[in-house]
Amino acid sequence: MTDHDLNSPEALLTPAEVAALFRVNPKTVTRWARAGKLTAIRTLGGHRRFKASEIRRCLEELSTEQR
Repeated sequence: MTDHDLNSPEALLTPAEVAALFRVNPKTVTRWARAGKLTAIRTLGGHRRFKASEIRRCLEELSTEQR
């Protein structure tokens, strides 16, 4: 994934890509989605995808909270 993809408003990320950004296990991302902490979009095959714009916003919120 390139920076351009991440900045695209319609870019969708896999649980593994989100996990890498948050430095957590992909199963943790799945738990967050089930708990409603992250909004997941389901593919036709039933896989979860996450909007890059929402993930970027969550990362920014976390970084401001940790200051």
